[in-house]
Amino acid sequence: MKYNFDERIERRGTGCVKWDEEAPLSDAALGGSATPSDAVLSGSAAEKELIPLWVADMDFAVAPAIQEAIRRRAAHPVFAYTLVTDDYYNAIISWFQRRHQWTIAREHILYTTGVVPGISCVLKALTLPGEKVMMLSPDYNCFFSCIRNTGCEVSESILRFTCSTTDDANQQPVAGRFEVDWQDFEERCADEKTTVFLLCNPHNPTGRVWTREELQRMSDICLRHHVRIVSDEIHGELVMPGYTFIPMATIDEEAIILNSPSKSFNTAGLQCANIICSDAATRRCIDRAININEVCDLNCFGPEALIAAYNDSEDWIDELNEYLWGNYTALCDFVAKHIPGWSVMPLEGTYLVWVDVSAVCGDSVATYCERLKQETKVWLNPGTMYGSESGKGFLRINIACPRSLLLEALERIT
Repeated sequence: MKYNFDERIERRGTGCVKWDEEAPLSDAALGGSATPSDAVLSGSAAEKELIPLWVADMDFAVAPAIQEAIRRRAAHPVFAYTLVTDDYYNAIISWFQRRHQWTIAREHILYTTGVVPGISCVLKALTLPGEKVMMLSPDYNCFFSCIRNTGCEVSESILRFTCSTTDDANQQPVAGRFEVDWQDFEERCADEKTTVFLLCNPHNPTGRVWTREELQRMSDICLRHHVRIVSDEIHGELVMPGYTFIPMATIDEEAIILNSPSKSFNTAGLQCANIICSDAATRRCIDRAININEVCDLNCFGPEALIAAYNDSEDWIDELNEYLWGNYTALCDFVAKHIPGWSVMPLEGTYLVWVDVSAVCGDSVATYCERLKQETKVWLNPGTMYGSESGKGFLRINIACPRSLLLEALERIT
């Protein structure tokens, strides 16, 4: 491989959320009866440094073209307000046209500081307090807060795990995956209070890459019940072998899309994202919400990173996906041999692996994850972060790290 994803880069001491923030162990998480002495690590565990496999960023160096673009911009001694230039828009348009056969008009692009602030602005533009926003649960935890902060109600259509199924696109058997409960989906859309469907495509945390047929069915149902589709596609470039990411806007031209190079190119700290909306009236409402909520300016490094990512780093993302697939297969092999009671779900996209631990976690997966953190110094996310009911018995592992680090974490858990 051209790029070295095996390199272990020291991130401690850099103000890094993933490595420098350590959430305290709670009495409740330890079973409700913990004393201070219960939370003290003993023996070799006390000497180990934490391995964080929780928050969704990567432990890999960003693509060289992005590093060079940032160095070049940082060489200028003034970091003032930033003008978003033609190069920025052209990079976005070119990337999605050649990579995903999606033609985007420049005037349809609105920039903002991040996908989550963008979702909040879109929901404020499209909804009224008291309305319902539907999503597929378990789902990205920030969706819950975005919806509630807008004054809307969360409507969770819970995904079903099918042990064996058939891929709609090529009619090939699939070992198992999470699928939409279409009857429940339609019933929720038919609720007169439901005005928006908030989609995660590809899906975090289950790792689904929705097929064209599934996206078309979602669109048809939403159209039938006058429900607007808002699609978070921040993981769109992170797709495993044999799967294809389909932008929702290629199915439904009126869908509102949020994307960013931040997740796929590991540039979340540069605060740069885009909202794609083809309808002029809706776009004006969203633009107003962006300005009212003061998330209308980018820092001077964000556009430089986006241009370098989309114009000069395509081979990097291809190698990254190949490496992530190697990490996933290594995880599956290790768990099958050494961690009884764990069942790793299929991974089609993202670098976030959904694992069924219901056989070993007892009544609370949160307690289980806290105990793993206490006893092994491996930090994983409990599934209940992504749905209090739909996430029971699951945990999420971020595998975007050098393979040796991932295997070290699994050895500790064993």
